[in-house]
Amino acid sequence: MSAEPFKKLYLGLVHYPITSKYGTTITTAVTNLDIHDIARTCTTYGVKRYFVINPLDSQIMLTERILEYWRGTSPAKRVPDRHNALQVVEIKTSIEKAIERIKELEGQDPIVVATSARESSSRISFSDFGKVLESGNQPVLLLFGTGYGLADEIMNNADYVLDPIKGRGDYNHLSVRSAVAIILDRLLGQQDL
Repeated sequence: MSAEPFKKLYLGLVHYPITSKYGTTITTAVTNLDIHDIARTCTTYGVKRYFVINPLDSQIMLTERILEYWRGTSPAKRVPDRHNALQVVEIKTSIEKAIERIKELEGQDPIVVATSARESSSRISFSDFGKVLESGNQPVLLLFGTGYGLADEIMNNADYVLDPIKGRGDYNHLSVRSAVAIILDRLLGQQDL
């Protein structure tokens, strides 16, 4: 059984525009694990839609094939939890197309919130962002980057940039699947510690 959708929260896994380890802008490849694991996390925490954002035809076709298989009859019988979780996934060719889809569903543009492990002066804390979510006044699109993170143009145009996840040391390069799970738990998980 999946969680009820959390008011108006949407998630986008961005494959373009992404920063490479050399600082250039690239398109990253879709991975099977990102599709599955992030869909399961989104469903657990009640995210309304999970957009896989990639402009390349080959990557769109790959994502469609993965989704078609797992949304089919045989996997639905064998692994119903995964089948159910993947119902939240939609493919979009750009962040703008994801925003258009949210506007179509909600009747208004979303607040766009970027995530990054990089330091920045313009950040919103987890607690302040939680208040934005709780208000439910406007839909929210929470963007996660692949590769070495969202390109500067996305960071600069976002309404907010969420504080980075901090561990105990200097190393800070989590997989995007891990980052999604940690951030959604901090924002939406039961806080009864």
